[in-house]
Amino acid sequence: MSEQKTKLTRAVALHYDGVEAPRVVAKGEGALAEQIRDLARRHDVPLYEDPELIRLLAQLQLGDEIPRDLYVAVAQVIAFAYFLTGRTPGDYKRPPHDGLPLLPKPK
Repeated sequence: MSEQKTKLTRAVALHYDGVEAPRVVAKGEGALAEQIRDLARRHDVPLYEDPELIRLLAQLQLGDEIPRDLYVAVAQVIAFAYFLTGRTPGDYKRPPHDGLPLLPKPK
């Protein structure tokens, strides 16, 4: 007899404008979670799975900014999404081709 695991799936979508804290713009379980993921895939939005982070974010209401306690975790997710899509924050300066980091000019 084989054992089947029933996994409750959740999804939380965040919006980040680069100015204010990220906000919860969609969340759901089961079929709704799969619809959120499908919509993200259709729009080339990277998906990131972290069950514990999703559990915490799912407790927020739609439109809520993420709490300060989750800033670092969510910043890592945003950095991951930026990396996958080749995007950078607006004021980011890419290092020269030799790979050396850019340093501020001495005053």
